[in-house]
Amino acid sequence: MTESSRPSAVRASNDAVAATDHARLPTGVLEADPLDRAMLGAFAQCVRAHGGGAVADLGCGAGRTTAYLDGLGIRAFGVDLSPALVAVARRSYPGLRFEVGRTTSVDVADGVLGGVVARYPAAHPPPDEPDAVFAEFARVLAPGGYALVAFAAGEDRSAPDPSHGQGRPAAPDAYGTPPARLAELLAGAGLTEVGRLVRRPGGDEAGPQGLLLTRKPPVG
Repeated sequence: MTESSRPSAVRASNDAVAATDHARLPTGVLEADPLDRAMLGAFAQCVRAHGGGAVADLGCGAGRTTAYLDGLGIRAFGVDLSPALVAVARRSYPGLRFEVGRTTSVDVADGVLGGVVARYPAAHPPPDEPDAVFAEFARVLAPGGYALVAFAAGEDRSAPDPSHGQGRPAAPDAYGTPPARLAELLAGAGLTEVGRLVRRPGGDEAGPQGLLLTRKPPVG
């Protein structure tokens, strides 16, 4: 799949399943597991301690993680490539801000965000194009800001989700990333690792899942 065709495939797949996925899943990705909640809480505490700047939830889907952050006292807004998922998020959480956009070109000025949360597939660009995504995290973060990345902690490229059959577009391939490699890529963009967590898969997850907390170095 080419770089230009992948965003269209992701958008088509997510648009096709927006309503059914929202109805089926009781929780969002980051708050579905107690360990995930602990990392999300640590991220929120770090952002608040550094001044509580706005946080972008990239790949926000139906908006549940954005709303969870809001409940933790974080000024969060969501960005997703899928207009259908953004529409679901806006209906479900009318008091929060949701926008259609790409992870590689977030519509905010340089150095203004207190934090970034990136989840599947925002944290899993194809192996030949991660630099633009992680460089965008560094661009939008204020000095001292934090990025929390949720990812599949593995080596293998997964097959398309078979549940996307029956006339619906197939989901594009996802990419697993070893934690050390992801930390290395984020470091290359100027983000320093603060901590990481890798847990066993739960529910429909195919393999180990990871959360990596990084920080843009503060000034001085």
